[in-house]
Amino acid sequence: MFIFIGIIVVIGSVLAGYVLEGGHILALNQPLEVLIIGGAALGAMLISTPLSVIKGIISQLKGVMGGGLKKQDYLDLLVMMFEMFNIARKDGLIGLEAHVEHPEESELFKKYPKFLKNHYAVAFFADTMRVIISGAVQPHDLDELMDQDIEAIHEEEVRPSDALNSVADALPGLGIVAAVLGIVITMSVIDGPPAEIGHKVAAALVGTFLGILGSYGFVGPLAGCLRHRLNDSKQYLTCMKLALLSFHKGVAGVISVEFARRSLYMEVRPGFTELEDACNATKKQ
Repeated sequence: MFIFIGIIVVIGSVLAGYVLEGGHILALNQPLEVLIIGGAALGAMLISTPLSVIKGIISQLKGVMGGGLKKQDYLDLLVMMFEMFNIARKDGLIGLEAHVEHPEESELFKKYPKFLKNHYAVAFFADTMRVIISGAVQPHDLDELMDQDIEAIHEEEVRPSDALNSVADALPGLGIVAAVLGIVITMSVIDGPPAEIGHKVAAALVGTFLGILGSYGFVGPLAGCLRHRLNDSKQYLTCMKLALLSFHKGVAGVISVEFARRSLYMEVRPGFTELEDACNATKKQ
């Protein structure tokens, strides 16, 4: 929602200031300049970016439009882990195998669809639980293993935003390319009427304008937005890590999720009583 508001504010402010200064909107209508800049930017991205990263850009942009992680999402995660730890307390670690071997078929995971749709989170949780069930790793080794996993996932997820940021860095230069081409065209008609020469110079300058505005007004901020969302994703995994590590150390389930709760930003952190009530509610089901 705020992305669309921001886009409207950027466009509205720039055009309003331009018009109030006496500019004419139609003078900015230069589709060929857009073709040069946009096409060159797309081509440069195709040259420098693997297909998997391009798919990641599309996927992450869709995620940005759909909204990020909310307080309820973290509460659901904590409650889900509490339920999982309770199963282990009642049935032993063997009772967890059916859930972690086939997460998509787990009745417990199906209760939390937002978690189940996050394939990174599901894989992280299931793989870590498999290691815990094997009983072949010490807590400090598990801590290091999870840190490595989180870092690898984060590095993979950050590649799309880095690629988008590279496009943002290139746009001002591509705007200059369009402007230079416009000047070349202008020089070919330098002996023409002043009005015609002025029109072509203006078209060339619009190319520079579009490149700079596209970089600093749209593409760069979108790349920054993706990075903020990736920090949320990393916090989501870190939350799981702390709960799993505490559980592996033999800490009670309710305290394990409390360790995880304390790692969350205040804006998305459920209250102690809120989490306690949610966990107690699962015992009555």
